[in-house]
Amino acid sequence: MRKNIVAGNWKMNNDLPLSEALISDLKRQTKTSNAEVMIAPTFTNLWHAFEATRHDDIEVIAQNMHFAENGAYTGEVSADMLKSVGIKTVILGHSERRAYFNEDDAILAKKVDQALSKDLRVIFCFGEELADRKAANHEAVVESQIKNALFHLDASAFKNIVLAYEPVWAIGTGETASPEQAQDMHKFIRKTLNDKYGNQVADDMTILYGGSVKPANAKEIFSKPDVDGGLIGGAALKAEDFYAIVNAF
Repeated sequence: MRKNIVAGNWKMNNDLPLSEALISDLKRQTKTSNAEVMIAPTFTNLWHAFEATRHDDIEVIAQNMHFAENGAYTGEVSADMLKSVGIKTVILGHSERRAYFNEDDAILAKKVDQALSKDLRVIFCFGEELADRKAANHEAVVESQIKNALFHLDASAFKNIVLAYEPVWAIGTGETASPEQAQDMHKFIRKTLNDKYGNQVADDMTILYGGSVKPANAKEIFSKPDVDGGLIGGAALKAEDFYAIVNAF
């Protein structure tokens, strides 16, 4: 049975004092929905965030990890390192990792494998560029990203995967796919899973929308039958806005 999730990706924002202040603000908010709440601070603040939310209904998650167990990978962070500070979920495949750090489907497949082998839950991101959308090639791009990175897995692995569709043209631009566009793509994603793994995997899969979700549009987007929550960027940096999105359910 799929769950509703609202995950806040803080990206490269907030030093330790700002992170602590935001977490304090988040803890003062009231949750009226049954959605799972997640926040992804930067690596340097994961332990502090985990400790600060240990007894709260907020899961601290990681923004990224390396595919290797350990080794000469200066500046990188392993799955075991994340687990050692209490992390149970990691975001992989975000469009910014793909664009700025050249992470392709082959690298992401290795990262997914490593995360799952360490019993980490994966929020796997994918989505099309504006040129793909304008060329009506968006479904083919999304299908390819999912298949190349995930379709080598057994069906049982998908119980530890959450999918996050993020139209790249709607991230940080103020543009948002219409609720109908989001629903159409989420429905297509679920069909793609069904064609490969069957109805059970498809029906149980939580699929998040990650493209400029705001308090003003969250309720309409989340009302769509195949949209199970959101991966939130800018709005996650303001506690009141973030919980307005959480409570949109």
